[in-house]
Amino acid sequence: MTYPNLSAPQMLQGYSIEVMPRTAAKIPDFKTLFPVGTRVYIAHIDGTPIDDMVTTAKRLAHDGFDVMPHFPARSIANLAMLQDWIARYQGEAGVKQALVLAGGNARPVGQFTSSIDILQTGAFEKAGFTHLHVAGHPEGNRDIAADGSHSVLDEALRWKAEYATETGVEMAIVTQFLFDAKAATEWIARLRQQEIALPVHLGVAGPAKLQTLLKFAIACGVGPSLAVLKKRARDLSKLLLPFEPDDLIEALAQEAQTRPEAAPAQIHLFPLGGIQTCADWASRQGAGHLRRVVG
Repeated sequence: MTYPNLSAPQMLQGYSIEVMPRTAAKIPDFKTLFPVGTRVYIAHIDGTPIDDMVTTAKRLAHDGFDVMPHFPARSIANLAMLQDWIARYQGEAGVKQALVLAGGNARPVGQFTSSIDILQTGAFEKAGFTHLHVAGHPEGNRDIAADGSHSVLDEALRWKAEYATETGVEMAIVTQFLFDAKAATEWIARLRQQEIALPVHLGVAGPAKLQTLLKFAIACGVGPSLAVLKKRARDLSKLLLPFEPDDLIEALAQEAQTRPEAAPAQIHLFPLGGIQTCADWASRQGAGHLRRVVG
């Protein structure tokens, strides 16, 4: 994929965004926030009842959004539960896509420990799911590799890419948020060198207070690019101002000009400072019209 004369607003076209049922319930009308057809991920926070997840999915689908719920392996007890979730999302909300990931539980509640465990059941293919996204970690994942190395993560992505080819499912990698454009493009370039060609939907934190971003970044294991936030925190003139990812998006656009093979296919927004705030920022950036969704 190439991005001739790419601008920052073009980088944001077709963005996806993540919501949680409890925050989504506070939004009166999503149609006033996002372009119709926007892909909206529904984060499954441990302890959230599946009823709340499905209700949120049903509402978003009814309003014309492309709904992609999380399926965290370590929160799913067994195959019967997995099949029940799939059936409910599909039957009540017409969902045919999922983000399949390990999840944040330190200990699995049942037989599944990884996204590969869930994919190997074949439950999604049997249900006719067309899009299965998987998690990516440009700065490593110390829950998987304590030394921060990428070899285990890369091998898992290679397996998933082969799985996508074999099954014919549309697959993309959705990453954790980060704050360093160069770290993102170097990671994507390394995947391409290993012939892992899955589209990358790069995670970007939406506008938020600096203290909020630092809290989430530490909790989520964001690594080297955390230095970007720490540097901003040392600038007293910016300390109390909300952080907005304008510079990151601009840097990604510039990187795409010189290294198009390392450019993300799309941007995935984490509304850490609030859904309304994030949507308003995206609109101000000119992201009001969808471009082609990749993966």
